[in-house]
Amino acid sequence: MTTPASPPGSAIPATPAVPAGPAVPAGPAVPAGPATPAVPATPAVPAGPATPAVRAGPAVPATWGATDVYVRYGRRVALSGVTLVAPAGQVTAVVGGDGAGKTTLLRCLAGVLATSSGTVHRPARERAGYFPASSGIYPDLTVAENLDFRARGYRLPGQLARERAAEYLDRAGLASAAGRLAGQLSGGMRQKLAVIAAMLHHPDLLVLDEPTTGVDPVSRSGLWWLIARAAAEGCAVVLATTYLDEAERCARVLVLDAGTDLASGTPDEIIAAMPGALTSVPAKPTGDAVARAWRRGGSWRVWEPGYPAGVAGQRPANGIEPDLQDAVTVAALARELSLAAPARERDGAQS
Repeated sequence: MTTPASPPGSAIPATPAVPAGPAVPAGPAVPAGPATPAVPATPAVPAGPATPAVRAGPAVPATWGATDVYVRYGRRVALSGVTLVAPAGQVTAVVGGDGAGKTTLLRCLAGVLATSSGTVHRPARERAGYFPASSGIYPDLTVAENLDFRARGYRLPGQLARERAAEYLDRAGLASAAGRLAGQLSGGMRQKLAVIAAMLHHPDLLVLDEPTTGVDPVSRSGLWWLIARAAAEGCAVVLATTYLDEAERCARVLVLDAGTDLASGTPDEIIAAMPGALTSVPAKPTGDAVARAWRRGGSWRVWEPGYPAGVAGQRPANGIEPDLQDAVTVAALARELSLAAPARERDGAQS
């Protein structure tokens, strides 16, 4: 019965009302969606370039130094396969006598000398500070003028440079000498000024060539405050020294001998690696022991190579605990004796 009602379904033609759908063209309002260009507001992300602040952690890499470096002057080899590790925030000492290669290595690190081969890991030149053997201070400028000149070279803002200079001069005991010509300073004062000039711009790597040589104990204390301050600020400090007591204060030590590595590591590692044992005797030994003995203080130290390194309880009755100076001396003796042995064998064979 309801099927007849379907004719009213002729209302179905009303479906042409669908054409009313042309109202869909109102949908062009969707183009209003182009307001989505608001998304370009994401360019606010470029504000991310503030990420350079992350780079304020210039400890990338966190370790500087040199790997398997050779330096030759004609036929003379100044450095032979030398490797140095200098972590950020630590002081690394390069120890050795005259002609050991300390200055050559530091000049390579500072970027003022090219290597013959090997790799040097250092920051950009403007992010390094260098104290050369000559100190690099202008004697005809005042203390303040020297620091102002250096700050301008590093493009430090004037106010920041003055604040840092004032703090460092005060802590180093040089505040009262700010107006004095650098050429009129004592040796220790001039050394402290040179270290301040090298660290004024907060470098990532600070290279100091024997900053404490010839300096009195009081001035040396002031220099070490500056050195420790640089390391505390995150700088990797590498300094050359002939003083083993200073090297013991450093986090890492590299000992050079005739341009080669003699020992390297932390002071404790170098001591633990010392072969044999040490004895202390009141008088100079005789016989074969003479070649393995040296005077220290009021007694003689004798190296006994027959004992294993770092084994507790295995030492002679009069054995003593070595320190860094003893360990370095033994390393030098061991190399000297090992080099001399083949010569003795050749001499014995010829006789």
